[in-house]
Amino acid sequence: MKYAFFPGCSLESTARAFDVSTRAVCRALGIALEEIPDWTCCGSTPAHASSDSLAVALPVFNLQKAQAAGLPVMVACASCYARLRTANHRICKEPEDRRRAERITGLPYDGGVEVRHVLDVLVNHLGLDGIRAKVRLPLAGLRVACYYGCLLTRPPEVVAFDDAEHPTCMDELVAAAGAEPVEWPFKTECCGASLSMTHSGVVRRLAHKLLTMAQKAGADCLAVACPLCQVNLDLRQADAAKAHGAFRPIPVLYVTQLLGIALGLPSENLGLDALTVGADVLFAERDAGAVGIAGGKS
Repeated sequence: MKYAFFPGCSLESTARAFDVSTRAVCRALGIALEEIPDWTCCGSTPAHASSDSLAVALPVFNLQKAQAAGLPVMVACASCYARLRTANHRICKEPEDRRRAERITGLPYDGGVEVRHVLDVLVNHLGLDGIRAKVRLPLAGLRVACYYGCLLTRPPEVVAFDDAEHPTCMDELVAAAGAEPVEWPFKTECCGASLSMTHSGVVRRLAHKLLTMAQKAGADCLAVACPLCQVNLDLRQADAAKAHGAFRPIPVLYVTQLLGIALGLPSENLGLDALTVGADVLFAERDAGAVGIAGGKS
């Protein structure tokens, strides 16, 4: 099983933990990743908000490189996933978009490169039985609120590999790792996304709502699959509590970090030390020394 891996900008900066844990988990599960050579930014929010041409051409440029390698693409960042899938959708549906993208990139592209999110690869390609067979340290007793955010399942005609309103793939993956996914109503609510810098008050309010609801549902931690969601919900907790009312700090981990722990991978391969709200308290009753579980600054 081999994929062309598009890490994107966030995974080489603020979401480095998502990058290292994704690569470590894939290695452990026998998924080979070949990073797309000389990849460029997919444009993310700024391109599709300011330049319709670049919003398509930038992801197409990376998809052309994957096409040359003859590989399907795997993406971890939810925003990158949405942009690459959207580009394919527009290339296939709108002839003018295809002509314009080919004119900008200087190469042909028919929208035929398959693009899958890491959750889709793990759950629907590799399969849950294969993952369960590799679990060494089941996360028994850990209650997890799986948070999908806005982009992984919307719009369904472009990105969907799961139900748009009530997705379950992350819950199934967490359960395969031995944890208990909790039922809660905000799994696809917005966290504020890129408003974190320009309208931080909005992010504080939304983060407070999400985090307190996860706790009311009985969650010990949140699992996420989006760099912006992780930063907003992890880093903004103290600000959210100050603005909207105190609550118990709760760890917010990438789902690949949780799965990596269950697979018995060492913490240095999972980026656990990058967490603002540390996850060590979640595993206090485990033999942490055996697998190197640690992490966090609080």
